[in-house]
Amino acid sequence: MRRFGTQGPVHPEKNYVVSRAAELDDFIARIKDGRYIVIFAPRQTGKTTFFQRALDIFNYNESVYLPIPLNFEEFEESTSSTFYNYFYQDLCDEIVNVFEKKGHTLSETLRQFLENTNITDQVSMRRFFEKFEALLKAEYDMHRVILIIDEFDGIPQEALVGFLRSLRRIYVSNSTPKCPHSVGIVGVKSIAQLNYDRSISPFNIQDEFHLSNFTCEQVHELLQQYTEEVGQSFLPEVIESIHKQTAGQPFLVNRIAQILTDELDIPKTESITMDHFSQAHFQLLHERNTNIDHLTTNIRRNPRFASILMRITASDDGMAFNLRDDLISELATYGVIKSGTDGMCEIANPIYFYCILQTFKPAVNGLEQEYLPEDTREGFLDYLSTTGHIEMGALLDNFRDFIARVGFKILQVPDTPQESVGRHLLLAYLEQFVRLVGGFMHIEVQTGRGRMDLLITHNQQKYIVETKVWRGEVSYQKGKRQLASYLKLESAIEGYYVVFDHRTNPEPRAETEEIEDFKIRSYVIPVMQERPSAESFDN
Repeated sequence: MRRFGTQGPVHPEKNYVVSRAAELDDFIARIKDGRYIVIFAPRQTGKTTFFQRALDIFNYNESVYLPIPLNFEEFEESTSSTFYNYFYQDLCDEIVNVFEKKGHTLSETLRQFLENTNITDQVSMRRFFEKFEALLKAEYDMHRVILIIDEFDGIPQEALVGFLRSLRRIYVSNSTPKCPHSVGIVGVKSIAQLNYDRSISPFNIQDEFHLSNFTCEQVHELLQQYTEEVGQSFLPEVIESIHKQTAGQPFLVNRIAQILTDELDIPKTESITMDHFSQAHFQLLHERNTNIDHLTTNIRRNPRFASILMRITASDDGMAFNLRDDLISELATYGVIKSGTDGMCEIANPIYFYCILQTFKPAVNGLEQEYLPEDTREGFLDYLSTTGHIEMGALLDNFRDFIARVGFKILQVPDTPQESVGRHLLLAYLEQFVRLVGGFMHIEVQTGRGRMDLLITHNQQKYIVETKVWRGEVSYQKGKRQLASYLKLESAIEGYYVVFDHRTNPEPRAETEEIEDFKIRSYVIPVMQERPSAESFDN
């Protein structure tokens, strides 16, 4: 039986694989047209799997093409001469491999040519390809060489410019056919991020190819392969939730499917339901895996990332998605942020949103002992009804009162931007409660800035809490309508709206209204801006 793959490239004989038929057709057409293509995307987005499938098509279905895969991952610390030496060895090895796959034998002339030639720099590389193309044309039907270079970021800095300039000279030459006929450069960083001399572009002939995350239809295609083999189906709302939470990020899609099908011990005779999804989603949010580890490592690389990400998540104003800004460009390269439809920065998906908040939330905020009032009877269990359901209104009333109780102590929460402290405390407060009562909580909707919706599931009921920062009366009222629209989508009947007010003279509110037939309990919670002076205490 095949499995959902999360360890490196996936293979159709071992793993469930999204066909990406339209993207493959586009990529293959560009190669046949002789384009020099760049594919840059964050790690674990399926780049290697994608181009390997394209190479298979040229190996087995296209007789005139000689597709040569290379990988520069090991070369980063090499000198230029060492790089070209190993580049040539790898090149010769792959030429032999491709000939074998196509059922050809190297002629004695070609074998002698490969043995007696060497590549020592970019010029000898260009001249090698010129002679190699002439031999292929004379002795074989294969005369269109395709060079696909994975992990191109690993090319030594001192070799980068010359290597790209030689490829450019081949591309713009008048020779027909040129060799290589087509080049694919695959990596994480773009050409512009590889630190060449910015005054001259050594590769301004590139054709950029964007490999997108999975669409909802492609997630369905992936899961349907499992259903057809095993007989176990996913309810439609589970498929939609997987796509919504991951935004189609290939590793995350496969990992959550892996948990659902391999690790939760769901009987194969049962359909996979939203209760199962909640369990898998909770596990994914709190486990260590390579994708989340990459995320947290990358956002800690630069201390300035924290303030940028907190501004994106907390502020209605947001930040423009400007790739000429080095910090924005770097976060986009790592796959942490993306451009929204309005050209503003958004966190790439709700799972990353949650993990970012967790990364920058202090492990201990110092206020945990003050979450509950002095007259509590059973602690957080006071907020469960006799039927075992959450009394969300009372739970949030207590949170409002907690913020008032701690007063200026809120300013002492470590390593937390002031505008984010209310949201961090609410997240920590609700997490502690949800864990205690055996429920699940995750960020359900993120619009990229300003607004965050928390969805709590417990005892087969949903509780939706929207949070924002005060940005005026118009924004406050708009948030209620947004929540009502979301409640309709989730088939819920009531929701909770928490707005943190950082103004010097805040206006606390707590009100319950009917909006579009939905019951909405709203809070405006003042967040102290500065510690009161000694005179204030004397008065």
